[in-house]
Amino acid sequence: MPKEPDFIHDLNKQQKRAVRHSEGPLLIVAGAGSGKTRVLTYRIAYLIQQQKAAPNEILALTFTNKAAREMKQRIQQLIGDQAKKLWMGTFHSVFSKILRYEAERIGFTSDYSIYDMDDAKNAIKQILKEQGYDPKEVKPRIIQRRISDAKNELIKPDHYNQKFVHSTLDDITAKIYGIYVERLKQNNAMDFDDLLIKPIELFDEHEDVLEKYQDRFKYILIDEYQDTNHAQYKVTNMLANKYKNLCVVGDDAQSIYSFRGADIRNILDFKNDYEEAVKIPLEQNYRSTKAILKAADSIIKNNSQQLDKTLWTDNGMGETITVLDNYDERDEANRVADYIRDLKARKGYDYSDFAILYRTNYQSRVFEETFRRKGITYQLVGGLSFYQRKEVKDVLAYLTLLINPDDDTNLMRIINEPSRGIGNKSLSDLMAKARESNQSLWRILENVEEADVYKPAENSVKEFVAMINELKQDLASGKKLINVTKKLLERSGYMKALVEENTPKAMTRRENILELENAISYFEKNNNNPTLSAFLQEISLITDTDKYDEEKPAVTMMTVHAAKGLEFPVVFVVGLEEELFPVGSRNNEEVNIEEERRLFYVAITRAEEQLFFSHCRSRYKYGEEQRKLRSRFLDEVSSDVVRTETGSSIKQDKERFLGKKNNKDKSSSNNGNTKVEYDWKKPLYNKNNRSSNNTQIHYDNPDEDPFQVGAKVEHDVFGPGKIISRSGKGERTKVVVFFKGRGRKTLMLRVAKLQVIG
Repeated sequence: MPKEPDFIHDLNKQQKRAVRHSEGPLLIVAGAGSGKTRVLTYRIAYLIQQQKAAPNEILALTFTNKAAREMKQRIQQLIGDQAKKLWMGTFHSVFSKILRYEAERIGFTSDYSIYDMDDAKNAIKQILKEQGYDPKEVKPRIIQRRISDAKNELIKPDHYNQKFVHSTLDDITAKIYGIYVERLKQNNAMDFDDLLIKPIELFDEHEDVLEKYQDRFKYILIDEYQDTNHAQYKVTNMLANKYKNLCVVGDDAQSIYSFRGADIRNILDFKNDYEEAVKIPLEQNYRSTKAILKAADSIIKNNSQQLDKTLWTDNGMGETITVLDNYDERDEANRVADYIRDLKARKGYDYSDFAILYRTNYQSRVFEETFRRKGITYQLVGGLSFYQRKEVKDVLAYLTLLINPDDDTNLMRIINEPSRGIGNKSLSDLMAKARESNQSLWRILENVEEADVYKPAENSVKEFVAMINELKQDLASGKKLINVTKKLLERSGYMKALVEENTPKAMTRRENILELENAISYFEKNNNNPTLSAFLQEISLITDTDKYDEEKPAVTMMTVHAAKGLEFPVVFVVGLEEELFPVGSRNNEEVNIEEERRLFYVAITRAEEQLFFSHCRSRYKYGEEQRKLRSRFLDEVSSDVVRTETGSSIKQDKERFLGKKNNKDKSSSNNGNTKVEYDWKKPLYNKNNRSSNNTQIHYDNPDEDPFQVGAKVEHDVFGPGKIISRSGKGERTKVVVFFKGRGRKTLMLRVAKLQVIG
């Protein structure tokens, strides 16, 4: 056996155990920041270096293309160009590659289209119309989601009725599901879910194919195993069944994708599935401070469903976590912006060191407006993807037809884009004929003279078919993809129409198309076999995380879901209010509080050095200002490591959601509240702590001074408000208070007769 490589000495004891384990199933329980990526890459390099397997006999599955690229680069640094032969990528990319090779065995061609959610929704919308349903009443998105759930549970159309039909919507879904599956096959297309379930069908129906890939992949490694759904669980177990060299890496505390079908039981029950499996916990955290880890541990221990592990670190204690108590979402955005500018100036952080994490995408709007106004650069992860823009999808639809003209969904998208005189009546007649004859629309267009449509429309169809066939021939003859694309844009009249429109919006669309040309050109220059099919597959599998640019000098804004796997020196977790984080009503039993708590745990463990929690006392919803109740998670986090902006402990009530106390939001009324009047004669001193640009002034005992930034106060004339800044000392102490409906008021504390509403 070859000598162990030097890189093995870079690992701690548990990491070495995981890397050296080479035979049989292995469960690596990798806590946040514990170096799981290093363990995975070193394990793969070790298997190859120790000649346990050739590179092409190892299958490594990840959940983002970014993770796969980074891992392959690291392995290449360890063992050289052998790493290029690895089968490594996301579930969807790896199995779509297998399906390209084996498509004919299940009735498809190797150039099948991949439908994203928008394409799938459009196909379902067309089917609903054909079946006499109004898409405004029966939402295609809802039907699509139900079909997707069924697919991921491996429930086929003919069994859907037995499982789910309890309502009219179930009945409609069952009907549409069967037609949709047939339509996809007719269009030579698969949706994202098919990329996982079609391999299962392939392996079930063709044992020789299953055996071929079982022998090919002697070692299988899966990252983020806690996020696998039933289909992913099934297909990997099929492949691993022969050699049983299945290594799964994950953290049950970071299982946050149940809405996508992820099943935490896959990792919790791994030892039941493989009784001989070895379990190795990775508990040393290399990312965060002790304070941040203590906060994370105090949160996650409230969950009942979890594997035993305790994170620890050799890092220092670090700074305590600061809780920002805001009046509303605009106040929240302003104060987060001020903290970012202050930390950047005082501690030398770059904008790229900051992340703002929120529960839902709509929360970004107020931050975007505030940051633009204050001149803070930012990048938004999870907004509209470049490849989802209308003009880009139009051009991609044209390109798709060059390799898969039977794709009705993409054909319908661009057959009259730009307008070429094929009216809705003619198009409806042509589509009806296609359905009657059980053919694709393209086959009808090829013989349009037999379809008996309006003569001008017939001539336009013939010109369209001739154009597509000419471009197909150019592609087949070996012309460069970028040149074929440019010719397509010219012959179709698409670019000309945008130029003639001559509006700012049209010019922006034109610029996006030029950027698409850049992407195609780059793809051709950087791939050994730059086929159109490969390009379309690559861009169809891009995720939000893949679009994140960690080198961009900008504050990152994203949902907590999108932030998984990333890390930042400074993190702000905002919107920590009931009904927002955790999401849903606090009285709604359907809300999975344990998953919401895992999501909060993920948010906490993204932070390396400093962490801020932020909540609002009111927030606009449905056009009205609504009182908000602070998130229960702020009552669960260890009081040892969280402080208010003044440095005092936060008041916690760990039982307010246990049914032991009245859960009424006491902040919505003054009844029963204790009011504290300001006494300027108490001794004060300056601790030189700063929040934004304001010096914080404190009582000798900070807990005794209630008139601090963030305090809710009441004035005899202006009514209720909130202190947003404070300056001066002694009888010269001033506060700026924001009063609802009255705006900001600067008041001298000794004469203002303010009362703190406790």
